[in-house]
Amino acid sequence: MLKIVIAGGFGAGKTTAVGAVSEITPLSTEEYLTEASTGVDSLEGVEAKQTTTVAFDFGRLSLPDAPVPLELFLFGTPGQDRFVDLWYDLSRGAVGAVVLVDTRRLESSFTPVSFFEDVGLPFIVAINQFDGAHRYLPEQVRTALELPASVPVLTCDARDPNHVAGVLLALVDHAVKNASASRVHRAPTTTLQDA
Repeated sequence: MLKIVIAGGFGAGKTTAVGAVSEITPLSTEEYLTEASTGVDSLEGVEAKQTTTVAFDFGRLSLPDAPVPLELFLFGTPGQDRFVDLWYDLSRGAVGAVVLVDTRRLESSFTPVSFFEDVGLPFIVAINQFDGAHRYLPEQVRTALELPASVPVLTCDARDPNHVAGVLLALVDHAVKNASASRVHRAPTTTLQDA
């Protein structure tokens, strides 16, 4: 069983991704946007958005046919920067994170990228291919977000269960490789006294 966080900016498709791939009816804390949030949540680029996640989304995906059978617990974060404190709780015990990117609002991706870099949680970036949005190559998004070569950047459609499952498997693979590399690079902590 592995815990995975799905993060990204406001309107990036996190709730959609969890719902697309979850084998259970996802737990969703979606609430309608109200006039009270008008000055706080910019709808520029996502004018049709009517709801927002106010706590988290939860879904589950079993992959019995993976090279190692997996059961993934998926936690989708709220996208607004004011909820970053909640991201710490949602990330506790996670194997890694997917940062969903909406290229129409790329600036909203900097906070989740910085967050996972700061907490040291392995993450990958998945560019959500919105209908009608300009298509950017993964390397263009990598450059724009100033990501190191070690962070995988993929494209996906958050509505497509196969795309989302592929992204989740890529994250698990990345997290396993990251953990293996960390163990290899750790120097032994012996002293002359230990000899």
